[in-house]
Amino acid sequence: MSDQLSVLFVCLGNICRSTMAEGVFQSLAKKEPYAGLIGKIDSCGTGGYHIGEEPDDRTMSTLESHGITDYIHYARKIDASDFDKFDYIFAMDRGNLEDLQRIQRRKPNSKAKLLLFGEYSGTGKAEVISDPYYGGKQGFEKAYEQALRFSLNFLKEVFPNVEPPKL
Repeated sequence: MSDQLSVLFVCLGNICRSTMAEGVFQSLAKKEPYAGLIGKIDSCGTGGYHIGEEPDDRTMSTLESHGITDYIHYARKIDASDFDKFDYIFAMDRGNLEDLQRIQRRKPNSKAKLLLFGEYSGTGKAEVISDPYYGGKQGFEKAYEQALRFSLNFLKEVFPNVEPPKL
């Protein structure tokens, strides 16, 4: 078993929010001081609507506008085996969390810790990342800001002795 952390991000279709979170987290994990501490990072959806598709163009343009230009992903649906492959599974909203909890109940001895990603909001109140799919660019920017903030807060908690990067 690897001593590196593994993280899975989950939304409904796996083309907007979970891919945004994965792209942001992957970008942070590649850089110091986190390089080498995090192993597997992935994202998926609770629904199979977009299997095999690339992330939404607006997700990609938002990531690129923030300097994340090397992110590649093809949508997939959650699999029960993911609960054994990942240390943390983060749901983007409460509906996703409920769907994931139903799956996890069938795997009571799985290793994954299942949480709403917004538990790491830093505000003392859990936040959801609203689905920006039917909205404009502003929703994708908000999803990016939340993904960055939640990722940094999570990393600060799981690696308390590591000085976070100055952004």
